[in-house]
Amino acid sequence: MQSFSDAKRIAHPAAKPDGKVELSLPARRKRAAGAGVGANSPDFITALARGLDVLRCFRHGVTALGNLDLARLTGLPKPTISRITYTLTELGYLRYHPDTGKYSPGYGVLALGFGLLAGLEVRELAKASMTELARATGGAVALGAFDGDAMTYVEAIHGSSALYLRLPVGYRASLDSAMGRAYLASLPPQACADALARLGETAPDAAAMERARAELRDTGCCYAIGEWQSGINAVAVPFASITGEGVFVMSCGGPASLLPEADLRTRVAPLLQGAIAGLAGAAA
Repeated sequence: MQSFSDAKRIAHPAAKPDGKVELSLPARRKRAAGAGVGANSPDFITALARGLDVLRCFRHGVTALGNLDLARLTGLPKPTISRITYTLTELGYLRYHPDTGKYSPGYGVLALGFGLLAGLEVRELAKASMTELARATGGAVALGAFDGDAMTYVEAIHGSSALYLRLPVGYRASLDSAMGRAYLASLPPQACADALARLGETAPDAAAMERARAELRDTGCCYAIGEWQSGINAVAVPFASITGEGVFVMSCGGPASLLPEADLRTRVAPLLQGAIAGLAGAAA
């Protein structure tokens, strides 16, 4: 995705003495030599990051969490969690349930999510080819983007009502899925190594990543044959979006009874590569 530093600066109106409005650009802060990066940067707001960490705890299948649950998941002290949940509730990003003493996501989170989806050009461009791929294979077709420690679905289309694994937009697939491995394998070697180091125990093992890199190099695809979830086979292809919105991964998967390995490799994989042909601006 385009970084903030690469994004266009927003022009702000400024009134002149004669009453006319003139557009001016905001000043850019100069960084001191040797200033830290990432979480070590003086510009990094730790309190905001902690609040976002709390929101990230509400994943697919998690309906409500209490302060103790959130403290355990984030590693933050319970008094800190209490202040964060109070603030997020006041701002509408969490809802408090007095009968259970737990919280669930508020409508403010929904508004943020739809704001992203509404402005994501590649999602709109991909719908037609994803629908066709789902119809041709009967599988579940998903479009995902990297989100820190998972791949978040920004679109999902299901080709058969018989699919028992129907994952929606917003689902966060682990990086040990076909989609996750495809994204990691598409990274430059050092960037991939850094990402795996940050993931720690949740990272795909070395053998899986070596296989994923070889598959991507030789076939342009990455596979998960019953590894991500038992009985589920999937193939995934990374690509740099023609819209300039970054690297995405499209996957197609389903139960092994519907998409056996041989069919996945010989029929589904070429169809998947055809589905992204009009979406890819350059090699991922």
